[in-house]
Amino acid sequence: MAKTNFMNDYPLSDLTYKIIGICMEVHRQLGHGFLEAVYKEAIEIEATLNHIHAAREEEFTIQYKEAVLKHKYYADFLIEDKLILEVKCAEGAIADAHIAQTLNYLKVSDCKVGLIVNFGRKSLEYKRLIF
Repeated sequence: MAKTNFMNDYPLSDLTYKIIGICMEVHRQLGHGFLEAVYKEAIEIEATLNHIHAAREEEFTIQYKEAVLKHKYYADFLIEDKLILEVKCAEGAIADAHIAQTLNYLKVSDCKVGLIVNFGRKSLEYKRLIF
């Protein structure tokens, strides 16, 4: 029986692994308890240090039939034009509302992978979504 490598069992596994590592480093340095803006700034720094393009507050339009709606979505980060990264600071676990929000971002962005990272707990929490 062939041994499977879990890192290759999902799309963008290498990039996702790098982003989780960046977030772990940010959490290791800062701990929990800061506002989202602090973690986002630190993630930008770490991404730059790791030569990863991370566009912050990326704007996405919503198409309805032939019209573009006035309301827009702003994802926390668009990583390498391939992956949505949402940063949370919730004291509780990643909530269904966080998942629904990220799935909507995936839908409007045409990205296939999303990552929700929660800095609000003692240990970093993350959830990978594949759309």
